[in-house]
Order: sequence, then C-alpha cells, then structure tokens
Amino acid sequence: MLKIGLTGGIGSGKSEVSKRLAARGAVVIDADKIAREVVEPGTPGLARVVATFGDEVLHPDGTLNREKLGSIVFADSERLAALNAIVHPLVGERVAHLQSEAADDAIVVYDVPLLAENKLAPMYDVVIVVDAADDVRVRRLAEHRGMAEADARARIGAQASREDRLAVADIVVPNEGSLEELDARVREVWDELVRRAARG
Repeated sequence: MLKIGLTGGIGSGKSEVSKRLAARGAVVIDADKIAREVVEPGTPGLARVVATFGDEVLHPDGTLNREKLGSIVFADSERLAALNAIVHPLVGERVAHLQSEAADDAIVVYDVPLLAENKLAPMYDVVIVVDAADDVRVRRLAEHRGMAEADARARIGAQASREDRLAVADIVVPNEGSLEELDARVREVWDELVRRAARG
C-alpha cells in the first residue's frame, strides 16, 4: 500500500486533483468529508461540539451551522484548538477503519487540508501539494463559493503559508491554468505513483 498525503490551501483546487486521482483508481480518504460525517446529527461528535460551543452552533433542524462555528473558531486560536481536539480523534478512528479495508497493493490518497499545519507529512510515503498563488485562490473562492475577499484572505491567512506547504512536498501540482493542464499534470503524477507503488 502506497500512502499519499494530498494537501493544498483553500481554493487551490485540491478536490479537483483528488477527483482525478480517484478516477484513475486511487482509494481516496477525504478527511474533510469524514470531519463532516463525525458531527452529523445523533453523533457523539456533534454532542461534544454543542457541549463546548453551545446551542448557537446548531441550525433549527439540529444540524451543525458550519458558518456560525467557523466565525467563532477562525477568529480565536484557542477555540479552534478546542474544536480540533474533538474532531481530529474521531476522524483518525474513521480513517484507520477505511485504511484497513483497502487492498494491500492500493494507492491510498489521504485528502488532508491541514497536513502542513499539523505536521503530518511523516505519516505518508509521498506528499502531493496542489499549489496556486493567493490571488488566484481568493478569486476562486469569490467565484465558486461567493466568499467576500476579506473572508477569503482571512481563511488563507489562518492556514499554513504557501512556502510551508511547498517545503513538505514530494510532488507539486501547479494549478493556476486550465483544467486540461491540470489533467495532464495529474496523469504524470499518477504514472509516477504507479511506478513508486510497483517498487514497493
């Protein structure tokens, strides 16, 4: 099993790369998706979030109000650490379970947004960083998510710097051009991963 850590800052296009690797046969384990699952209504994770942050982080239907929670934690590093202390262990358990189900010769891609921030690079055989300039990312966040420029810059500022992410990369996927260019680069990356997996 070849373990790949895939990361990139918000708006870098990491999920586009993840989708393309999955289409080529990678087993993708998406930490963000799992982080949402572990705080769905009825889960111990959501109960702990509410116990820590109060009912104000819930929608009237009992689901987590991510925007409200985000506005609390992104402005306060201690509150963010408290949230991470609840969610990260639950995500870790789920990831371990999914990993145990993958075939021995699988190329397993872990989609980990905060890989650089949490110094997780040593956990993977290969770290892939999807890279785009901050201005490109701000524009994408405005276009695709309707995010105000100040909010987009605050989110980017709360994450690792571009330099810190590139410092942990074994493979860089530049993503400032067209989807065709991205397809071509992902094809090269996949061929490289298959070669590495074959070497064992």
